[in-house]
Amino acid sequence: MKKNPSSSGLVYSTDAGRMCPECRKPMAGCICRQVQALPKSDGWVRVSRESKGRGGKTVTLVKGLALDALALAQLGKQLKAACGSGGTVKDGVIEVQGDHCEVVMQALQKQGHAVKRAGG
Repeated sequence: MKKNPSSSGLVYSTDAGRMCPECRKPMAGCICRQVQALPKSDGWVRVSRESKGRGGKTVTLVKGLALDALALAQLGKQLKAACGSGGTVKDGVIEVQGDHCEVVMQALQKQGHAVKRAGG
């Protein structure tokens, strides 16, 4: 009788280190953690401007994108390049340095997203 490889309970290998018990791959190459549910969204991408708590510096925030982490990082890179400024992706929110609401909204509309201006 063959033993099912997923039920062996292997959690460590001297070759690869810690192993994922779900997909049986090394933790660095685990595919279980990459397959996560997409964040819920109402279909609208909200673009806003914020300067509170940033030492007076203005940033453009993009919220409400129902994308996984890799696609969100790629979109953040495209938006930063379109604006010619820096920024980051934190907790599902793209932050672009400076007041670039109009440029970001146009870039998102070209990609087919439904965009709203949020805030004042």
